Amino acid sequence: MQIGFIGLGIMGAPQAQNLLRAGFSLTVATRTPGKAEKFAQDNKELGKVQAVNTAAEVAAASDIVITMVTDSPDVVAVARGENGIFATAKPGTIIIDMSTISPKVTQELAAEAEAKGLQWLDAPVSGGQKGAIEGTLTIMIGGDSAALEKARPVLEAMGKRITHFGKAGNGQFAKLSNQVIVACNLLSACEGLVFAAKAGLDLNTVHSALTGGAANSWALDVLGKKMIDRDFAPAFMVKLQQKDLRLVLDAASNSHTALPGTSLVHQLLAAVEAEGRGDDGTQSLFRIIERLAGI
Repeated sequence: MQIGFIGLGIMGAPQAQNLLRAGFSLTVATRTPGKAEKFAQDNKELGKVQAVNTAAEVAAASDIVITMVTDSPDVVAVARGENGIFATAKPGTIIIDMSTISPKVTQELAAEAEAKGLQWLDAPVSGGQKGAIEGTLTIMIGGDSAALEKARPVLEAMGKRITHFGKAGNGQFAKLSNQVIVACNLLSACEGLVFAAKAGLDLNTVHSALTGGAANSWALDVLGKKMIDRDFAPAFMVKLQQKDLRLVLDAASNSHTALPGTSLVHQLLAAVEAEGRGDDGTQSLFRIIERLAGI
């Protein structure tokens, strides 16, 4: 089985490496000139990998094509563009989009793929860069169950929890639900640590205690420690979280779903962006909450 991989960024590159380790042959491409060639050169000892210039070349050589890019317009360009997947993919090709994008756009692309004899799975992920490196991502699937079963060995090389949510677009809805919870947990971790700091408590002691109880979350455990250490380097950038929250709030507006906590986090992260910190990790919100508390 020949696998194509489009998008070799902070998430895509380690995912592609895990596919090579699992014994799959890869054809790779990126939108950034030279990046695919560098990946192929750097990882040739892991397995068979060929770099090409366009998504169309990837699709022509592949039985399964995986995309891992930034946003809805990027996926549309990779799929529909003049040198896109739809231009050359053979009937029966399975396209797995692991990007986090609009459910509506996903449904449109899935319908177009089906009309061309292709199968589209939306498969956004959770687990961050660490999960991508370790091959332990949570993968949320929308689309045809038979296509999922054909692709399962490929997905299992990248993730440990693979859940099918039904029709096309539902994987994206599941991922956006994840982002709602992640965003609100981020704010609660910031507020809890700032509250403790104002009371004069040692934050490392607070962190050690609270991560052993009901208050624990990934945000407190992982990002809370980074906040305490003043480590604002990105694992997941503020600007990408903001992209996801815009997708959430747009979908929520369409379904008349009130998400007041998510809306607040979106506005507070806009303050982080206004300071020119959009490339920081999302834990950079901590500094905004500190200032609101007079720290």
